[in-house]
Parts: sequence; structure tokens; C-alpha cells
Amino acid sequence: MREISPTENWLLITLGMALSGVIYGLIAFPDQPVIIGAVFAVFMGVPMIAFERRILLRPLYRRIERLPTFAYILVALVIYEILMSVGYAAAGLLMWTLRFVEPKSLTDILVMPFHVFLYALAVCALIVFILRVRDLLGRDVFTSMLISRYRRPVKEERVFLFIDLADSTSFAEKHGDLRAQEFLKALFAAFAEPVRRHKGAIDDYVGDAAIVTWPLKRGVKFARCVRCIFDILDDIDANAETWRKNFGHVPRLRAALHGGFIITAEIGVDHHKIAYFGDTVNTTARLESLCKSLGRQVLISTELAQRIKLPDTIAIEDLGTHAVKGRGQTLGVMALAEQAKAALLAPIELRIPAE
Repeated sequence: MREISPTENWLLITLGMALSGVIYGLIAFPDQPVIIGAVFAVFMGVPMIAFERRILLRPLYRRIERLPTFAYILVALVIYEILMSVGYAAAGLLMWTLRFVEPKSLTDILVMPFHVFLYALAVCALIVFILRVRDLLGRDVFTSMLISRYRRPVKEERVFLFIDLADSTSFAEKHGDLRAQEFLKALFAAFAEPVRRHKGAIDDYVGDAAIVTWPLKRGVKFARCVRCIFDILDDIDANAETWRKNFGHVPRLRAALHGGFIITAEIGVDHHKIAYFGDTVNTTARLESLCKSLGRQVLISTELAQRIKLPDTIAIEDLGTHAVKGRGQTLGVMALAEQAKAALLAPIELRIPAE
């Protein structure tokens, strides 16, 4: 299935908003041109979605998303109402300029009527609640559960990225468990933006490790799964002084990438979860454990590497085959590093299958 481009995605959002405005206009103002409702809905709704997607006022969103759920909902509602009020006024001025509306006073086009305010407030509350639930579950999991995609087990190919924090035990012994948890919380928060940027999903947190996954075609396209881990590492390096200031320590990570067939299924009764079963998941975990013994920060299976056209900025080193605990066959292993940090590594030409 072809991926929807960002431009197409925003076009669909805009059309959806316009349609909601047309429907409301037909119900509340049946004698008015339908374009009026469409324009008001777009001007009021698109900025709100842009804010939620961290395109508009991103620093503000990052601050409020750290709030407790109840406080987050209240603050988000206030911000959404402000954005919609500004959008309503801008749409009113545009409609007045184009002579679609003839208000009795300027206040009529700048201030939302009370019934529009109540409707917008109800829509906002519903949207904020849905988005918060989606954030708690994860975007892909929320969508999959909503459409019951994995109600019956499905066999599919996926890429998995295991990211583990090195020396977490020594940090906890030195600073205490509470401080260690604050450190992990900040670290996992730093993963969110690169994972989102490269269209992945954080599946789970296991102790001091995070598991990121992609459908295989999406993960290998543009080498997203590889770019994701190096964006995370670059972000930590770029903010090293902040980490030292806040925690007295800069995180050191180990990571492994592998892909293949797995069984995906929705499990649970009181607590539902999308779970992945199969050798691919276990192999990725075992591959990550090889990072320490092989002295490499990022490893990738040869099977997966041969399906990815790596960026020119990434150096690759063939480490041969290794026995992996719990796997009957040996696994081809390669190390990845950024060219600037791996000048001594000789890049290996990989056979990239024709698409």
C-alpha cells in the first residue's frame, strides 16, 4: 500500500475540516453559502491540528505534554480555544473582505457566537481526549486497535530496533533508584521525536531498554530505521552539556537492528496490547547483547542490511557470523557507525536487491 505523503496528509486534514464546517453550516445556518462554514472550520481547525502535531508552537506543546493528564487536558483546551478564536476572527475578516458576510458590527465577525463556542468546546474536549488516549497507547497501536487490525493474528514482516542504556546499574547504585528513573524518563523522552520523524513506533520499555518497530517496507525505505538510531545518538551528543548539567552523566547507548517475519496479535482482556511473537524479536534482543562483547555501539543483521540502501554518511563493518543464543543458525552481523566517527572502518559494498 502506497504511503501518504505529508502534503497529501495535510490536504486530507484540510478537506476533513472543511467538510465538518459544511455539515455544521447546513444544520445551524441552512440559508448561508456552504463555503462560509468550510472556511471557518479550516481556519479554526487546521491551526489546532498543527499545534497537536508539534508544527505550531512546538516549545509550548513540549512543556504541556509533561503535565499530568487532567492538567494537560485543561491547558490544552484553553490553548485550543485561543487558537480557534483567532482562526474564527481571521476567517470572519476574510469572509467580510470577500463580501460573503455582511455583519452588523465588527464584533459579529471577530467574536465567536456562544453556540459556536459550545460546539467548538465539545469538539475540542473530544479531540483532546482521543489524542491523549492515542499518546498513551501509541499512534500505531491506537489505530490498529480502533480498526481491529490484529484482532485475529497476522503474519507480517517488521523491523525491530532495540536500544539499551549502558551502565544503568552503576548509575542507579551511585545516584539511587529515584534519580535513575528520572534519568530514564528523560532519555526515553529524547527518543520520541526521532522515532516520530522516521515514522516508527515505540512498542515497549523493558527496564532500561526501548523497543522501536516499523512495518518492514516502511522501516527500510529511506533507511528510516538506521537514520532513526543515529538521529537519537546525534541528539544526545548535541545536548551532552545539558545531560551533564541535569544528571552529571551523558547516556551511552547500545542498539541493534533486525527484521523478518513475526506474528502480530491483539491480546488481553482487561488490558489490551498489540504483541509481537516470533524468532525475529528474540534475535534482535540477542543481537543487542552482542554489542558489549563485540565492542560496537550499533549492530545490524546482515539479512536486514542487504535490504537497505544506507546513507553515504554511514560506515559499515562486516563482523562475520556469530552464534546467537536461542537460535539454531548463526547470524550474519555488521556494525554501523557514522563516517566522521569511524574513519578507520572500510565501508563494504552491499548488494541492494532491485525494487
